[in-house]
Amino acid sequence: MELVFSSITQGLLWGIMAIGVFITFRILDIADLTVEGSFPLGGAVCAVLICNGVNPLLATFLAFIAGMAAGAVSGLLHTKMQIPPLLTGIITLTALYSINLKILGKANLTLLKQTTLVSQFESFGLTKSLAVFCIGGLFVVVVIGLLSLLMKTELGLALRATGDNLSMSEANGIPVQKMKLLGYMISNGLVALSGALLTQNNGFADISMGVGTIVIGLASIILAEVMIKNLSFAKRLVTIIFGAIIYRLILVIILEIPGMDAQLVKLASAILLALILYIPTLEAKNQKAIMKINK
Repeated sequence: MELVFSSITQGLLWGIMAIGVFITFRILDIADLTVEGSFPLGGAVCAVLICNGVNPLLATFLAFIAGMAAGAVSGLLHTKMQIPPLLTGIITLTALYSINLKILGKANLTLLKQTTLVSQFESFGLTKSLAVFCIGGLFVVVVIGLLSLLMKTELGLALRATGDNLSMSEANGIPVQKMKLLGYMISNGLVALSGALLTQNNGFADISMGVGTIVIGLASIILAEVMIKNLSFAKRLVTIIFGAIIYRLILVIILEIPGMDAQLVKLASAILLALILYIPTLEAKNQKAIMKINK
C-alpha cells in the first residue's frame, strides 16, 4: 500500500508535466521534444534558488517562468525561422543541456537540509508521502482550473482553433504564429513546474532527470484517451492525471517483479509506451472485424 500511495503522489506531479505535453501534442498537434530539456531546467532553477535562500514557492514559480522562456525559444525557432517542430525541439533540447549544467554548476545538486515545499508541509506533522500528495493535489487543481478558464476565453479558443485547423484559423484573422508561441510557452512552463516539484520531492536536481520525459507524457495522454473518449477539456485534463498515476503504478509493478534489474526501467518504459500506443490501432482493428462479422 505504501508503494501504491507513493505512485499516486508521484503520478500527481508527473501529471502536471503530461498536461504540458498535451498542450503541444494534442491541442497544437506538435511533437515537442523541448520538454526533455525544460523539465530539468525547472528542477535546476528551483534547486539553485532554494540553495540560495529563496522561498521555495517563489523558486517554484520562477522555475515555471524559466520553462516558459525555453518554450518561447522553441516557439520562435519554429514560427520565425520556419524550422520543423521536431528539429526545433532537438535544437532547444541540446542547448538546454549546457544551460542546465551551467545553472547547476555540476551534474547533481542536493537539497539536503534546505527548506522546500515538502519540508514545509512536513512541519505541519505530515509524513513525506502525505505532504507530497497535498502539494501535488493543490498544484493539479490550480493548473487544471486556470487552464480551463483560459480555454473558455477568446485567447484560449483561438489557441484551440489554431491546432484544429491552421489554414481556416489564419483565414479568419487568428494570429496563428502567436498562438503557437503561446502554446509552446504554456506547455514548457508546466513541464518545468513539474520538474521543480519533483526536484523538491526527490531532494536533488540532476542534469539527466529529463531523459524519458516525453515518453511518460505521451503514455499518460494515450492512457487517458483509451480510458474515456470524447470528454470536455477540463475532464480530459483530469483523466491525464489518472493516466500518469496508472503509468507510474504499472512501472512500480514491473520493478517489483523478482529479479527485475532497476537499470532496465527506461527499456520497460519504452516497451510500455509502444504497447499503449498500439491500443488505439488494436481497437480499430477489432471494430473492423466486428463490422465484417455483422455484415
